[in-house]
Amino acid sequence: MTIQISIEKKDTAFIREVERLSGQNLLVCYQCGRCSAGCPMADYMDILPNRLIRLAQMGKSKILLESKTIWACASCLTCNSRCPKGVNIAEIIEAIRQINLRARKDHLDIDNLDVEPGEDLPPIALISSMRKFTS
Repeated sequence: MTIQISIEKKDTAFIREVERLSGQNLLVCYQCGRCSAGCPMADYMDILPNRLIRLAQMGKSKILLESKTIWACASCLTCNSRCPKGVNIAEIIEAIRQINLRARKDHLDIDNLDVEPGEDLPPIALISSMRKFTS
């Protein structure tokens, strides 16, 4: 995935909402990458956790709300335990997921759900899916 840096204004309302919902200060993260290095679901994500935080810091709401990462996150909290600055990354991902769901945008179309991909996913992904309520 290639991300273009531009002079467009960042979505400060999105940044404030993510920080409010997650209870985290996005600017505390200094991009060490430990969260991504330990993430058991990194292979299934289109944006790694540390890059997700950077995009949130930049207010790139459109990219984040359309990403697969917010749904692939297993909420295992490995990222939280590995962060040297104490950033609760899983809560930030959950906040972005909540913003998406509150806008009534769901990543699943129940009528067209394919059962086959579930066979390739690790068990933690299936367990975490029970935590994510879809509309």
